[in-house]
Amino acid sequence: MNQLAPRLDLQPPLEASSRALPVSVYSKIREDIIEGRIPADSRLKVRDLASRYQVSTNPVREALQQLRGEGFVIITPNRGARVRPIDEAFLRDTNEIELLIEPHLTRWFADIVTTPAIAELEAIQAEIEEVNFTDIDRNSALDTRFHWLMYERHPNAHILDLWWKHRDVLGAVTRRFPIAIGRQAAVIEEHRSLIDCLKAHDGAGAEAIMKRHVAGSGRHMIQQMLSTRTL
Repeated sequence: MNQLAPRLDLQPPLEASSRALPVSVYSKIREDIIEGRIPADSRLKVRDLASRYQVSTNPVREALQQLRGEGFVIITPNRGARVRPIDEAFLRDTNEIELLIEPHLTRWFADIVTTPAIAELEAIQAEIEEVNFTDIDRNSALDTRFHWLMYERHPNAHILDLWWKHRDVLGAVTRRFPIAIGRQAAVIEEHRSLIDCLKAHDGAGAEAIMKRHVAGSGRHMIQQMLSTRTL
């Protein structure tokens, strides 16, 4: 399901409606947009895309509608479809949604967390600290695994699917920019504090830490994006 995010034998939560489309069409258009191979504000002509991906026009139309629903494509009457820029406004919108999703999932997990789950989180965190941001792909994969371990058993598969979609986008954006030393240290500290709250089954504390964690990551990505434009 999530071809862009580095994976450690992770499995996505469900087959989203988009996955009912031919995977090569939806996922390739989406990946090309996220990675910048189809530039921001580009016109998306159905016939051109069908030729590019060697498919008929119907699955392309369906894929564009799905991407419109996810915010990647803007469709205007009489003007057709174009790529929405993945800019600071896009990241801010995505981060605001994550601020609603992840703290909720984390508080839920604090109520059901087990000793083996804590041990696994600590093992993943130890690997994160060993890698210490020297291998961005490896670090991203470990971070995804850390979060997914907390969320994977939540009964609302649609929330999980939305989280995976956002993880794809944010992961791709993160790989474009360096992670500041200060943010690296904050991530380590926030993960450690989160584990401490989970050990105590402190749902409110875990929720507060996750809010800080998600908000800090969002601010950092936007700052890094803006800083590259001033160079």
